[in-house]
Amino acid sequence: MDTIQSREARGRVADAPTGHWVYRALPRALWPFAQLARWDRPIGWWLLMWPCWWSAALAVAAPAGTLSWQLPFHLALFMIGAIAMRGAGCTYNDIVDQDIDQQVARTRSRPLPSGQATRRQAWAFLLAQCLVGLVVLLQFNWFAVGVGVASLLTVAIYPFMKRYTDWPQLFLGFAFSWGAWMGWAGHFGSLALAPALLYVGSILWVIGYDTIYAHQDKEDDALVGVRSTARLFGDRTKPALALLYMGALLLFAMAFWSAAVPLLAYLGLAAAAIHMGYQIRVIDIDDGDQCLKLFQSNSIVGWLIFGGLLVAAATG
Repeated sequence: MDTIQSREARGRVADAPTGHWVYRALPRALWPFAQLARWDRPIGWWLLMWPCWWSAALAVAAPAGTLSWQLPFHLALFMIGAIAMRGAGCTYNDIVDQDIDQQVARTRSRPLPSGQATRRQAWAFLLAQCLVGLVVLLQFNWFAVGVGVASLLTVAIYPFMKRYTDWPQLFLGFAFSWGAWMGWAGHFGSLALAPALLYVGSILWVIGYDTIYAHQDKEDDALVGVRSTARLFGDRTKPALALLYMGALLLFAMAFWSAAVPLLAYLGLAAAAIHMGYQIRVIDIDDGDQCLKLFQSNSIVGWLIFGGLLVAAATG
């Protein structure tokens, strides 16, 4: 309790990381907005970005793809877009969940329930981040723009799902995996089976890693009536993760096969499988700190798969 109170006194939320650049570089008046966007916790935008980067690299590694200056440009756009739209999504989620966040120890010190920011300020900040995302989106071809706009439905419904279903992580997967369409659409101006397989596989991956994340809050969630796959799976979390991760890896491999990428791409997938297996082997669902670290380690999965596709594109 003393730790939480001391952090609140300094204007930080209870689970904010210490020593982050946000608190060194930004004036205190901007801290609530940085916290609404989770700029002090970049893992979220990394996880949102990975399906975009995978899809872009998959398109380039395919026989019909072309490795050119366009790839680094698209990767940069996807990074900026992921930061903006993840921030917008978190801000929207905090607006919708303010009543729930007030009842959960880990979240009651967030800017809205603690009064550090008003709802009007949060809505204005949400709009500003969406405008940044729109500027990024308009750099792509018109087909990709249309695909990107379609993602807004998944973003809009996600925050409400924890109230009505045991599978809010599925709906998070719909939103966080949308980039699997975008990289391919941005390169080819069309869609195909490969990005569809990548999308479904990414959904399973998201359900897996967000189940790990949700185990941090399962006691508070039970008290306030928030539903999650962590509560649904309970002591069966390890076998559930095994099924989810194996399904994701199988669908990723099928996406690679459908796109006819060089065999080197599968080395990255194999390395990712080893890391996923490690997560399943060591997880202790009652250790919140470990669950957070394992959740964050999924960016390693992102790097491994992306690295394999990039090497395949460069040597294919």
